[in-house]
Amino acid sequence: MHHDIRGLPQTAASAEALRAFDATVEAYLRFELATGDRLKETFALDPQMPLAHCLKGCFLLLFAKRDLAERAARALADARRAAAEAGLTDREAQHLAALETWLAGDWPAAAARYDALLINHPHDIVALKLAQYLHFYLGDAAGMQASVARPRYAWNDAVPGYGYVLGLQAFAREEGGDYAGAEAVGRAAVERNPADIWAAHAVAHVLEMQDRPAEGAAWIGGLEAAWRGCNNFAYHVFWHRCLFLLDQGDSAAVLRHYDGDVRGDKSEEYLDISNAVALLWRLEQRGVAVGDRWEELAEKAARLGDDHMLAFADAHYMMALAAAGPAGAPEAVLDSLEAFAGETGTEAEVTRAIGLPLCRAVLAHRRGRFDEAVDALLPHRAALRRIGGSRAQRDLFEQLLIDAAMKAGRRNLARALLSERAATRRDNGWNRAMAAAL
Repeated sequence: MHHDIRGLPQTAASAEALRAFDATVEAYLRFELATGDRLKETFALDPQMPLAHCLKGCFLLLFAKRDLAERAARALADARRAAAEAGLTDREAQHLAALETWLAGDWPAAAARYDALLINHPHDIVALKLAQYLHFYLGDAAGMQASVARPRYAWNDAVPGYGYVLGLQAFAREEGGDYAGAEAVGRAAVERNPADIWAAHAVAHVLEMQDRPAEGAAWIGGLEAAWRGCNNFAYHVFWHRCLFLLDQGDSAAVLRHYDGDVRGDKSEEYLDISNAVALLWRLEQRGVAVGDRWEELAEKAARLGDDHMLAFADAHYMMALAAAGPAGAPEAVLDSLEAFAGETGTEAEVTRAIGLPLCRAVLAHRRGRFDEAVDALLPHRAALRRIGGSRAQRDLFEQLLIDAAMKAGRRNLARALLSERAATRRDNGWNRAMAAAL
C-alpha cells in the first residue's frame, strides 16, 4: 500500500508507479495532450494497478463514442481482475462501482457515487472532477455547485492541486449564475497556474454571459501561450474567442479562427464538432456565407449519428446533417433516435424528453418549416437544460427558437422570448439586432 500526492492510500506495485499515476491525474487536470502517454507510463511500471485501469475506463467514456464505451467496459473488467489479486481500499472499490454504474447508463446514480466517495475522501480530485462532468451533462447546475462545495473545507494552498479545485468551483458558480463569485475564484486559480485552462475557460464563460466581448477576447489572447500541449479542449476555448469576435461584428476574423483554431485538425470529437456547428449556425443566422464548411461536419456527423452517447452531441450532429441537405440524410438519424428513445438509461430518457423534440425542431428550421420548429421545441423548452452543456452552449437552441418564431411570423412570441433572454443578457448585441428586426 502506497499513498498518492495528496496522502490517499492506494494499491500500487511501487511508490514510483504511484508517482506516475499522480502525473497522469495532473495531466488530466491540465487537459494535456500527453495524458494518455502518462497513463501508459503508469501501466509500464504497474500493469495491475486497479485504479489506473478504472481511470482508463473513465477516460474512454469521456469521448462519448459507442465503440470506446465497449473498451471502457473491458477496462473495468481489467480493474476487477487486478483487484482480485492485489485487493482494494474502500475508496478504490467506490471508484470501480461508480464506473460500473456509469457504464450501465445511470448517470445520476454514478454522480451520486462520486459525491458519496468525496464525503470520506475529500481530497480525491479525480472523483471531484468526474462528478462535475456528470452533473454538467445532466444539466444539474445546483448539483454541480453542491458537489464541489461539500469537500471544499478540506482544500487550501497546502494541498497539491488546490488551484484546480478553485477552477472547478469557478465553473460551477458560473453555471449557477454567480458570475461575480465565479470570476473572482477563476482568476485566483489562473493566477496560481496560468496553464489551468479549465479555470480560464470558467472566466471566459462569465465574460460571455455578461456580454463583455472585448475583455473576453483579450483574456483568451493573453493566456493561450500557456496552453501549449493542451488537448482539443483548447479548441473549445478558442470557440469562446470566436463568440466574442462575433459579438464585436468581426465575422472575417471568426472564419479565420474557425479554419485555423476551432476546426484546424478536422477531428471527430463530439465537442470539436459541436463547437464548429454552433459557430456556423450563428454566422449564417447573421447572414454570413460559410462556403462548404457544413459538408465536412456532416460527413463526421453521419459516422457518429447512431452513437447516442450524449443528447447534447446528437442535437449538434443533427444540425450538421440538416445543413448538408438531403445528402446528409438527417431523417435516418431521427429514426435511429426514435429507436434509442425506447431504451433504458439516462440518455435514452433525455432523448425522449427533449432530444427528439429538439432534433425535430432543428431539422424543421433548416427546411424552412418555422412554425413546425416552434411547435416541436417550445412545449419542451423547460427540459432543454437536460441535454447538458453550458448556458452558453445551450443558448444556440434558444436563439434557434427565437429565430424560428420570427420567421414564422409569431412576433409576439419572438418579442416575449427576446425579453426573457434580455433579463440575463442585458447588453447582448444579438438581442438588440433581433429586436430591431422585429
